[in-house]
Amino acid sequence: MILIPAFNEEKVIGSVIETLPKNLPGINTIETVVVNDGSSDKTAQIAKEKGATVISHPINRGLGGALGTGFEYARRNNHDLLITFDADGQHNAENIKAVVKPLAEKKADVVIGSRLVNPKGMPWYRIVGNFGLNLFTFLFYWVWTTDSQSGFRGFSRKAFQEIRIASDRMEVSSEFFHEIGRLQLRMIEVPITAIYTEYSLAKGQRNLNAFKIIFKVALKRIFPK
Repeated sequence: MILIPAFNEEKVIGSVIETLPKNLPGINTIETVVVNDGSSDKTAQIAKEKGATVISHPINRGLGGALGTGFEYARRNNHDLLITFDADGQHNAENIKAVVKPLAEKKADVVIGSRLVNPKGMPWYRIVGNFGLNLFTFLFYWVWTTDSQSGFRGFSRKAFQEIRIASDRMEVSSEFFHEIGRLQLRMIEVPITAIYTEYSLAKGQRNLNAFKIIFKVALKRIFPK
């Protein structure tokens, strides 16, 4: 299953779905699921026209809320693997094979597609911001990653069955590493290439958001529910 959280992505969601592979080695069927997170445009309509399964939130819940809905759908529908893929056109669908391979071969429970292994073309301020969040994530959860904010990830059935997402917003990306450590999941990274356009840079994570993420994650660590 390929999970795409989307909020007001009518400009690119169709082309993103069209680039996704129709088959993968060792995989019988591929279902593309778009979680339409309260969009006010034609995101849901276009995704349906392109053959995706669409689950719509009546209001915008945020990235964590959208991923949580997708994970629950995967659990209920007995999927074997789950790939998260951004809706803004930043990810290269050709890299899906590399993310799926360690999962299909049962060499990993979680695969992180890392843009920072080879950050060619990545703006310097994104590199700096990501490194800061990587360090913060490590200090809080003791799991090191070169790309804690990557939206391109793969999860085995064991992983997505056991991972519980508590965050609704962007801090979910760091929260995954808490779950990886808590559940002692086997994690590896594979290099991916990112496609940077004016559109994807405008839609993507901003360095200012890093302070919000740090504050929210720290708050939850100090005052867990």
